[in-house]
Amino acid sequence: MNEVDQLSINALRFLAVDAVQKANSGHPGAPLGCAPMAYLLFHKYMRHNPKHSKWTNRDRFVLSNGHASAMLYSVLHLTGYQVSLDDLKQFRQWGSNTPGHPEYGDTDGVEVTTGPLGQGFAMAVGLAMAEKHLAAVYNRPGFDIVDHTTYMMCGDGDLMEGVSHEAASLAGTLALGKLICLYDDNLISLDGPTELSFTEDRLKRFEAYHWHVQIVEDGNDLEAISKAIDAARAVKDKPSFIAVRTVIGYGSPKAGTSKAHGEALGDEAVKETKRNLGWPEDKTFWVPDDAAKNWLQAVEKGAKEESDWNALFAKYRQQYPELAAEYERVQAGRLKDGWAQSLPQFPADSKPVATRTAGNTVMNAFAKQVPELLGGAADLSTSTKTILKDSRNFHQDASGQNIWFGVREFGMCAMVNGMAAHGGVIPYGSTFFVFSDYAKPAIRMAAIMDVHSIFVFTHDSIGLGEDGPTHQPVEQLTMLRAVPRLTDFRPADANETSAAWGLALERKGPSFFALSRQDLPLLDPVKQKVFEGVRKGGYVVERGGDAPDVLLIGTGAELWPAIRAAEQLKKEGIAARVVSMPSVKIFDEQPESYKAEILPDGVPKLAVEAGATLGWWKYVGRHGDIVGLDRFGASAPGTTVLEKLGFSADNVAARAKALVERARRSEPAMAGK
Repeated sequence: MNEVDQLSINALRFLAVDAVQKANSGHPGAPLGCAPMAYLLFHKYMRHNPKHSKWTNRDRFVLSNGHASAMLYSVLHLTGYQVSLDDLKQFRQWGSNTPGHPEYGDTDGVEVTTGPLGQGFAMAVGLAMAEKHLAAVYNRPGFDIVDHTTYMMCGDGDLMEGVSHEAASLAGTLALGKLICLYDDNLISLDGPTELSFTEDRLKRFEAYHWHVQIVEDGNDLEAISKAIDAARAVKDKPSFIAVRTVIGYGSPKAGTSKAHGEALGDEAVKETKRNLGWPEDKTFWVPDDAAKNWLQAVEKGAKEESDWNALFAKYRQQYPELAAEYERVQAGRLKDGWAQSLPQFPADSKPVATRTAGNTVMNAFAKQVPELLGGAADLSTSTKTILKDSRNFHQDASGQNIWFGVREFGMCAMVNGMAAHGGVIPYGSTFFVFSDYAKPAIRMAAIMDVHSIFVFTHDSIGLGEDGPTHQPVEQLTMLRAVPRLTDFRPADANETSAAWGLALERKGPSFFALSRQDLPLLDPVKQKVFEGVRKGGYVVERGGDAPDVLLIGTGAELWPAIRAAEQLKKEGIAARVVSMPSVKIFDEQPESYKAEILPDGVPKLAVEAGATLGWWKYVGRHGDIVGLDRFGASAPGTTVLEKLGFSADNVAARAKALVERARRSEPAMAGK
């Protein structure tokens, strides 16, 4: 290691240490130990342009152990991204662009949001999957338009979390040769030595996953780390795992102990660390001129790399104009002109069909117009109906749009998020709705990042029947509707499903579908203005006259007992208006005037949904009622379970009639079945 290298590494170390110390909050141990790896990646290996952080063919870097964020922010500052010294001084403070963990969209140069350990690892796999797919679609001989590497750094905690191994297993199966992981193997976790809880042979584990595996014995040996990275880059048919033995809190009086992990070192310990590493004690947030110049070579180097790529792309455009235009379109996140015309409409007199089955028809109808769609299921493709019939299997041909994720719900959704963050694709993952519990942290991460991830959940209620309570979702709708930025779609028929898919593709942010196993009748797409109604989240499907006595709100399959109940009530002289609400989030976005028109004051309201009642009171009010579920389901044929638990037209009509009678007596309704 020459003097400038050492100076540059220590500049990185102490920017991070000073940021943590000033905030009196953060994690100094990993930056002190991992700085040489970060220096090598950003200074020597990565192709990136700090002045254009969204260059599409840049190498990606994921800091899965996101608690080391002070190191990443310091690297971004030193290499010329839009992270200033003042930003470092505002580390972890209100309104800063240097939050406690890396946040996608907040900080220039941050590729994905990391924090909950393991998810960054899985998202890095997703980034590499997107690169491999796009390369297979767009590259031509002599024109490697898509040709970049995903680098990731992870720690012991990442490897303890199961999601990293779900993703690592699939990464090996998919032979993601442009994925390189640098493992901070420091033998320490927050509670103490890793021998307390983490003693398996990590190298053999990754070998078993079909990764190329290496070990570097000294995390300060730049030559050894560099040789390992060179070897990893030379392996084209396997992802690479490099275990680098580091010392947490290197140079500090807390080095090699858990005390260096998650708190500021303290003023005296910072001074001692600086003395130990030959750094001026009295200087904070200081970068020597030689180190600054050395780091900033990334600016000139990155500009040239992008310029060379632009020249290659210009030739590519001349030779393959249609492909080039398509590449630019998907990278910009624009849908094809006229694509929405491929969304099918289903006649009202069509045979009843489950919304999961309708979803498959819809996806295959627009697939050719939305070739950037890419995804699959957690070993449930035949049940969730998410196979694109005219496309290939990604495993056999990376240009294929169908991915077999295996039984890995959490990993699948995290990898979907990585693909979405990469850009150029619209990724989706599917499984049974109840298994959204396994995937919830990744769904939440999609919403935090506000990326275009689509989650297709089927078997959406107790209506799935015989599999029983373990497989019958009850609280999941309420749980996911509570997630900010996440759009819910629970369509009542094939037409609402088609309209909802159109919105899921248009809205750009994350969304989820809750689709039925059981067959459902169809609404009239023209007469009931289904596509227009779904765009507003909730709309009237049966008016019940100009002055209804009661208003019934249904979602998904439960719209139909509400419609049938309205027909029964009409025979008894009670006018019932029926509202379909396929998306609570979109309905809440509407102007107050529209919401008041659909759910007018002064009319008793009854919501009908085979899920938890929590959340519906805001729509029905304290004088309203809810036919819902505040218990788990049961094992029996779906029609039986639905009837026994109150989701029959007769019960809905009786509850609505009671509401009307109470309203006439001006008595508040009681909740419950």
